[in-house]
Amino acid sequence: MVVVPTMRGEVDADLLGITLMHEHLFVLTADRMLDNPDEFDVDSRVADAVAKVGELTARGVRTIADPSVIGLGRDIRLWRRVADQVDLNVIPATGFYTYRDLPFGFRFRSDDELRDHCVRDITEGIGGTDIRAGFLKCAVDYDGFVGDVERVLRAVARAHVVTGVPITVHTNVHKQVGRDVQRVLREEGVDLSRVVIGHSGDSDDLDYLMELADAGSYLGMDRFGIEMLLPMERRVDTVVALCERGYVDRLVLSHDAACHTDWFPHELVDAAGRWNFRHLHDEVLPALRARGVTDAQITTMLVDNPRRYFSGEAA
Repeated sequence: MVVVPTMRGEVDADLLGITLMHEHLFVLTADRMLDNPDEFDVDSRVADAVAKVGELTARGVRTIADPSVIGLGRDIRLWRRVADQVDLNVIPATGFYTYRDLPFGFRFRSDDELRDHCVRDITEGIGGTDIRAGFLKCAVDYDGFVGDVERVLRAVARAHVVTGVPITVHTNVHKQVGRDVQRVLREEGVDLSRVVIGHSGDSDDLDYLMELADAGSYLGMDRFGIEMLLPMERRVDTVVALCERGYVDRLVLSHDAACHTDWFPHELVDAAGRWNFRHLHDEVLPALRARGVTDAQITTMLVDNPRRYFSGEAA
């Protein structure tokens, strides 16, 4: 039996159930939150998050992987307040989220210290709590390996080698940085079948996506609802095409939504319309079924692939 750490303790990987592989409880800027208590009233935000997570559980979702790490405003005690009130497994992550430079509190630390920070979160607990991270997260965006980005990717890879927990990497499909991500991870001895190439679903370039999947990685079809990057219809087309080509065992699904984010004006998030926890089950899955994707294939993407990712089971 392989167990996966969650906000409420360990869960048998076989019991994770329907799992959305890239969702956030909160995405915050710590300084902004502290300076604007009226904007982020903790009690009301927690209550709102509990209600929004309820939209997931009402649709049968049992687990979310929350890749909120250093750089995304993670406050593990705040996250726990939500997790304690919902019937949902929340798998926390460790790592660093930057497109260029690490925060100064980490930038002048050694590569070994970056690795050890992640290892400690995985083996002992995050922020002095007993909540252990269940996966690793970092980012390689449009500008590629600038600043500290490659340092972070290699530190995450080395933490994976020490601990065996899987990795999710935020990537930018417009520069097709997934190739460089896989190259570096391979150099560091990472099994690419333990890696999600995040935000692959922002692309409908099938040759690029199949190349990443052929190397062994999961493709994060994980931004359903972010219409300005790629409309739902084209995202659905891509998933259908990949299923038809035999890649269903390499696909995971999600929204990359949050209960609350201070990155964007609320009006912009509201105007996005589909960027919420309901979209996948209410619109995307019916659209996939209408295009011939079977219930068994949907179960593979939502249940079997996440289980294999966290347990290390081969596809």
